[in-house]
Amino acid sequence: MGIELHMLVWSVILGLVQIALAATGSMAQRSPAWAASARDRPGAPLTGVAGRLDRARGNFLETFAFFAALVLAVIAMGRQDATSALGAQLYFWARLVYVPVYAAGIPYLRTLVWAVSMAGIVLLLVAVL
Repeated sequence: MGIELHMLVWSVILGLVQIALAATGSMAQRSPAWAASARDRPGAPLTGVAGRLDRARGNFLETFAFFAALVLAVIAMGRQDATSALGAQLYFWARLVYVPVYAAGIPYLRTLVWAVSMAGIVLLLVAVL
């Protein structure tokens, strides 16, 4: 298994962890009863760390499909090389760092880390093209 596929698997694990963290924060603020309900009415807006963890989860989901599609395209086309390996690693490690940076509320560093993850996606795109 190449590095690109390893990073894809670890990114899936990271996504699952982010979902669990966001759900835990949501339950802490909105109550386990709300989480178990049919949620016919929206819950109160999440604030603080819980809100930031939920937004980080959403941001991950916005970018993950692009990352996964490009990793699979790189593998299917046999285009694995140093560029694709670097792109996959940049994406994963930046997304890993993004979670605590966003949870801590560090604005400019959060944007920089996000940009690094996007550079990883662009490198994968370059490898496919």
